[in-house]
Formats: sequence, structure tokens, C-alpha cells
Amino acid sequence: MPKRKGEKYEAIIDAAVKIFARHGYYGAQVTKIAKEAGVADGTIYLYFENKEDILISLFTEKMGRFIAAVSQELSSQEDAVEQLHTLVRRHFSHLAADADLAVVTQIELRQSDPQIRQGISQPLKKYFEAIEKVVENGKLTGQFNDWIDVKTARKMIFGTMDEVVTCWVLSQKEYSLLSLVEPVLKILSSGIVAK
Repeated sequence: MPKRKGEKYEAIIDAAVKIFARHGYYGAQVTKIAKEAGVADGTIYLYFENKEDILISLFTEKMGRFIAAVSQELSSQEDAVEQLHTLVRRHFSHLAADADLAVVTQIELRQSDPQIRQGISQPLKKYFEAIEKVVENGKLTGQFNDWIDVKTARKMIFGTMDEVVTCWVLSQKEYSLLSLVEPVLKILSSGIVAK
């Protein structure tokens, strides 16, 4: 069983983000990851089974930490509108701060095989649950309409954030992702129908 901690493990994860972002999953070679991490090729296999394991692990580590931090921040807030703002702001700021990670999460993980999608499903499930809690809180407090279906709202919130980040990545990051926090929040909060 490969090891899952330590400085070399972290260095390999960080290097993998850069290499996958530069070369794509299929163009990335373990040798390139090892060189970027400053370790021997064989050292990679002390920590990971294969390239697929590296990609799953980097998502689990990087996004897992982010999701845990966001969930903790959301649980300290009672106001559902404030929670929604926190969710969008943190999602955009996290990926804007690490453009390579944004490329990997928005592009490389989408082109992956079913085993990789299965491997990243647990952290995503936790994120979806955090979003659903925000919607449930909003319904409970009367800040969100009581007729809203929680799962549909979660899909719309995540889908909106996800698409905005994907467009930002594909645009070669020509504009500030953070400049879209308020417009996205206005649409999510008010909808598109004039009242």
C-alpha cells in the first residue's frame, strides 16, 4: 500500500497539478511529474500506484481540504444568503488563486475514464452535501422559497459556479474570476425574471 503523507507526497501532488495542467492527463508522464517534484521516478511508486492514482489523489487532497474549510466556514454562519455568498466567493477565489488546479479540475478530470470519475466522487459528494445544507437552511429560515427542490437547487448552484470557472479557464483567464462573484450571486438570488 502506497504512503499517503509527508513532504515528498505533497511535492509530488503539487508537481502533478502543474504537469497535468501543462500537458493534460494523457500527455503527462510520471517521469515529468517526478522531475518537477525533484524526486526519482521510482519514488513516485512509493506513494502512488499509477498516474490515475496521482490524479485522483491530487483532487482528493486539494479539493478535500478546500471542501472541509468551506464546510466549516458555512457551519459557523446562520444566514443562508451569507452562506450562499461564502460558497460562491470561496469557490471562485480558491480556483482563481491556483490556475493550474483550475485547469486540472475543470478540464482534465472531465476527460478522464470512469474509474477516475468514481475515485473523485467522494469529495464531490461532500461538497454537494454542503451546498444542499445551505439550501435547506434557506428554506427553513424562510430566506429561500419553500417550493425549491433542494437537489435541483444544488445542481443549479454547483452547475453555475462550475460553468463560470470552466469558461474562465477556457478564456485563458482573460478576466478576473472574482469579478463574477456578485453577478453570479445576483442571478442565483434574484433569478432572471423581472418582477
